[in-house]
Amino acid sequence: MRVYLTHTPEALANYYGDRALAALRAIAEVRLNPTDRHLAGRELAQAAVGCEAIICYRQSPGEAATFREAPALIAFLRCAVDIRNIDVAAASAEGVLVTQATPGFVPAVAELVLGQMIDLARGIGTAAASYHRGEVPPARMGRQLAGATLGIIGYGAIGRYLAPLGRALRMRVLIADPQARPEQPGLEHAPFETLLAESDFVVCLAVAAPSTENLLNAAAFARMQRGALFLNPSRGNLVDEAALLAALESGHLAGAAMDVGRAPDQMPSPALAGHPKVIATPHIGGLTPAAIEHQAMDTVGQIRALAAGRMPEHAVNAAQASRLVRLGVRPLG
Repeated sequence: MRVYLTHTPEALANYYGDRALAALRAIAEVRLNPTDRHLAGRELAQAAVGCEAIICYRQSPGEAATFREAPALIAFLRCAVDIRNIDVAAASAEGVLVTQATPGFVPAVAELVLGQMIDLARGIGTAAASYHRGEVPPARMGRQLAGATLGIIGYGAIGRYLAPLGRALRMRVLIADPQARPEQPGLEHAPFETLLAESDFVVCLAVAAPSTENLLNAAAFARMQRGALFLNPSRGNLVDEAALLAALESGHLAGAAMDVGRAPDQMPSPALAGHPKVIATPHIGGLTPAAIEHQAMDTVGQIRALAAGRMPEHAVNAAQASRLVRLGVRPLG
């Protein structure tokens, strides 16, 4: 089986890894993207000509032109959970299977959130930066996590992992999610407005969807306690960045941390990330060897299944993937 990896050389090292690449090469003929560009559309189809599968990095979208212009293509595998940049309807119309990976990044993202919470509370990064400049920073009063209230917006995989960590730190933990309620003892389910009003730390882990666009807007920030701290490790489109900036400038919020934003590749917006009350990281929440290898190995397992004539796990449009018959796989449905 012939497989094309869209990852650039830098992305291949950071977001696929040597072990996964070796495992993939053991079961398939692998063609790599030798450029430093993220291919898409017809150009991607041309680069992957003759390949039965494409494994895509997050910056290579699954566009209609790719599925239409790649007659040999049978499967388009997303090496991540988020498939919003894949036109699944177009893939289905051409009979191309779309798959996704499972969330191996949950502990990594939750740990980053904890680190950012502590940094916001104690000013570690600011003090270190002063020392690096040869300056002696003032000894500033910090805030303690124990006894504080942690509000988690969204009770998905990361929220479920983060909540008991907050409890272990002796924090009161509030959960706001209209679709899920916490079962663990010690966690409180609360309306969104109540969570905002009562939390010292607000962590946005809501699902990115049209209904949650700018969920954290001027009204939401106004409901938060004066001096509260806000963290967004989820998706940039959940936050009205102008409203967040205004809340920081006015002093209503004491600080914010973000690993995502509205800049390209879901990066924090540089103007907001550079604010003195903001801690920003360049979309590294899931960037640990364990997390990356988990998702890469999901794609290896999917290719292994396809090569053996089996439907792979985590197929998105199995019933419409008519090209699978070329591999002896019967579409579901």
